Amino acid sequence: MMLESWIAFVVASTILLLVPGPTITIVVSYALARGRSSAWATVSGATLGDFTAMTVSLAGTGAVLAASATSFTALKLLGAAYLIWLGIQLWRADPSAARDATNERESSTASMFWNCYVVTALNPKSIVFFIAFVPQFVNSGEPVLMQFVILAVTFLILAATTLTVWATLAGNLRAGLQKPCAVRAMNRIGGSFLIVAGLLTIAARRA
Repeated sequence: MMLESWIAFVVASTILLLVPGPTITIVVSYALARGRSSAWATVSGATLGDFTAMTVSLAGTGAVLAASATSFTALKLLGAAYLIWLGIQLWRADPSAARDATNERESSTASMFWNCYVVTALNPKSIVFFIAFVPQFVNSGEPVLMQFVILAVTFLILAATTLTVWATLAGNLRAGLQKPCAVRAMNRIGGSFLIVAGLLTIAARRA
């Protein structure tokens, strides 16, 4: 792979990753509700979700989703419903609940990880995006598999870095808001973002 192609891929991917979407929304929502510590679970879950979507795309499912309106719509509605459900759960969260119990903390971490994974992996736009975007930077005259591996690893590193920055910024904003009323407000703001993201996902048109 030529260095120029790799640099172009890095620039294009960074621009695309900075645009807020369902994944950034849920990562920021958790950071606002639970602080910067949530980034360990949310960023790793979302990164694994990106890896899943990329793998599925390059395996051919992306082509099926791009060609089938029914498949695209079904996956889109499933992802949107999940986002809305998460938003409602966050909106209703009890701000006075104990946060330092070990079992609760482990449960919350696992929930954040899997929620971010599901939201990212079930985003049909991501699947179609990978199969349409990544091959543009592949040189057919060189071994394709290794190029895909390089681009995939590069994208995952960029995605994890971008999400970590978003989570850190949101967590810093939340750090000084520890009173129950403030926590409740952050929960409801984050929950509202997730619900809106779900509604926007439903309204998204198939490319």
